[in-house]
Amino acid sequence: MKIGLYFGSFNPVHTGHLIIANHIAHNFDLQQVWMVVSPQNPFKKSVSLLNEYHRLHFIQASIEGETKLKASNVEFKLPKPSYTIDTLTYLEEKYPEHQFSIIMGSDSFNNLSKWKNYELIVKKYKLFIYIRPGFEVDNSIGATIEIVKAPLLEISSTHIRELVKEGKSIRYLVPDVVNEEIERNGYYRQPV
Repeated sequence: MKIGLYFGSFNPVHTGHLIIANHIAHNFDLQQVWMVVSPQNPFKKSVSLLNEYHRLHFIQASIEGETKLKASNVEFKLPKPSYTIDTLTYLEEKYPEHQFSIIMGSDSFNNLSKWKNYELIVKKYKLFIYIRPGFEVDNSIGATIEIVKAPLLEISSTHIRELVKEGKSIRYLVPDVVNEEIERNGYYRQPV
């Protein structure tokens, strides 16, 4: 099976994430897109992260019934912080029957040379890159890439957390089920 891996903190998952995942799952040669929740991204402070199980639950609830999308907790079992190459190595060993590729924004792609063992990622994996405004793709590292013209929304998890902290509505920015969970449990109201 051809699987696209969409890594992220998803803190919280929002409509923009889901549109990209769904667009790629249904418009490219992939059987599934796995939304891989990173417990701790080496480039982000873990202090601002909601518990990874809550973030995983947000995705699971958001994609319920969608057969081409899957929430993945594979990085929960791996050493922290989460390095993409370590996750890929683990997945290759656990699922030798699958062919993995990576989904990322052009902003992340332009920073790929800062990633652990990025040369191996570039050599072994196809990258689906969706263009973020202001970040043109510079493929000077020679990666196998496919440019994705996915519908993009100017939404960020950081902005959503700020709105919640200020007591403002996040309706339509996140799926209803995520909005309800955040409200009911008081997530993001106080610094975590």
